[in-house]
Formats: sequence, structure tokens, C-alpha cells
Amino acid sequence: MKLTVLGRYGPYPAAGGACSGYLLEASGYRILIDCGNGVLSRLQHYLQPWELEAVLLSHLHFDHTADLMVLRYALDYARSSARLRQPLPLHAPPEPAAEFKRLPYKDLFETVPLAAGEDLFLGPFALSFVETVHSLPCLAMRIETEKGVLVYSGDTEHFDGLAGFAAGADLFLCEANFQEKESVPAPANHLSAAGAARIARRAGVKRLLLTHLHPGLPPALSLEEARVHFQAAELAEEGESYLVSR
Repeated sequence: MKLTVLGRYGPYPAAGGACSGYLLEASGYRILIDCGNGVLSRLQHYLQPWELEAVLLSHLHFDHTADLMVLRYALDYARSSARLRQPLPLHAPPEPAAEFKRLPYKDLFETVPLAAGEDLFLGPFALSFVETVHSLPCLAMRIETEKGVLVYSGDTEHFDGLAGFAAGADLFLCEANFQEKESVPAPANHLSAAGAARIARRAGVKRLLLTHLHPGLPPALSLEEARVHFQAAELAEEGESYLVSR
């Protein structure tokens, strides 16, 4: 399983950066997880949008969904030129209902509601979900293949179940929007880099990849803060690919 970071910022990008977006590949099957602003441009370095097998959204905040509004134009073009032959499956939490209803466009997406506690099987991927603690309904994702386990936190503040959900993951892709000097003991709706690292340590994951970085904070300080608690922490680097394997 290979994870490519297309965007790592939230709630808005740093200059030249992009918001949340991740390309996940295994056995020739390609999934886009989140589609924040700047992600569509980056995606095309690897494949065309109509070559995706599915899109998954952790939640419906714009820094995770904004480029869907233009991705649909790319799909519309692809259908008119016979490159897209069926709607692209788009899995997302159904709340807020008004935002979920905005997702369909000319039947280019097959919108599928996601819920905590459900299992989803897409190609080689087996996915499970748990609801996080955020200002909108948001789902963390555990994604497994025969060769490895990836857990993505989505957006969240600390909650007791996250470490158990991430237990034993080969790669834990976790939001680290703040630094502890910015908010003590914990920020609302988001984690600090140290908080993400403490969860990684309790979960016994192999590697921690810090993402959803705030563009106003120095990334090096986030990494330094995280490594106090979990040495195998890294910054998610845009354009880099990470192998997820046991």
C-alpha cells in the first residue's frame, strides 16, 4: 500500500501548498482521501481524476472538500470525451445534510453515505470508521490490506477511543494542527503535535506522519514537539510517497 501526500495544510494552505488530500494505491486500485484546495492540481502529477476508483471524505469542511467543486468539471469533460464511463463513487458522512446534497453534479458522482461502525470494502482495501470529536461530523479511517495497516485521524481533538482505533498501525497519519505552546492543555476540534505523538505512543504504531499542519506555525517545531513523546514521528511532505507495510 502506498500513500502519497498531495496536501498537508489546514484550515488554509501555506504559500505554494495545498490542504488535505492523499492518494492511496494498492494492487492497481487508486483512492483519493479528502480533496482540499490545491489537491486536484497535485493529483494530476500521478493520474487523471477519471482514473480514480473512489473518493473518500473524512468530513465536509471546505479544506477537505473544496477541489471537489472543480474536480466535477474534469469528470464532466472526461465523460463528454468518453473517458469516464460510469459515476465516480464518492463516500462521505451525510451531515451536514445541506453540504452532502451539494456533492452530486450531473450524475458524475455516485454519492454513498459513510457512518461510524460500518465496514467498507474497495478493491484490496478493507476500511472501518470511528467518529471523531470535531465541529462537524468527521470519521477517522482504518484501512487494511494483506500487507499493512494505515490509520487516518481525520480532524479531531483528543478522545479516548482514538488510540485503540489506531492500535498497531504500520502508519498513523494524524492531524497536528497546533503546537502545545498555542493551546494548553488541548485545542478545541484539533490536536497538537505533542497530542498526536502521545496517541501514537499509546497505540503502539510503527510510524507517525504529522499532517493538517497550520500554515502559521513552523513545521520544524511541530516535529520537535512530537518527537519528545514519539521518536518515530515525521512531517507529511507534499509530493512524497510512503510505503505502508508490516
